[in-house]
Amino acid sequence: MAFTKDKDFNDRRDNAVAARQAMLERFRSRPPSDDPEVVARQEERRAVAEAREARRAEREAARKAEEERIAAEKLAFELAELERTEREAAEKAERDALLAAEQKAARDLRYANRKKKKKR
Repeated sequence: MAFTKDKDFNDRRDNAVAARQAMLERFRSRPPSDDPEVVARQEERRAVAEAREARRAEREAARKAEEERIAAEKLAFELAELERTEREAAEKAERDALLAAEQKAARDLRYANRKKKKKR
């Protein structure tokens, strides 16, 4: 058992009073706010906080720059892909037109040959 000692109300009250006294003494022993050590600590904390904020802003700027770079690369890739598909479509249309012209020429030649045979 953890509590082998029987503590009565007076013991608990005395302990609470002693704890309050200790907290009051600790508060009273603190140096005043205009003490050079306190001012130096506050300045040091302020400098650390400003440095932390500067690093956070730097990280945020780097993250935004990276996002913009990625977006630019993605846009460039999409544009290149669009140009490629347009070029392929134009080449296919040109090939189809040439094939159609060749087929028409072959058909016309067959038709002309058939007409020549009939005239003879």
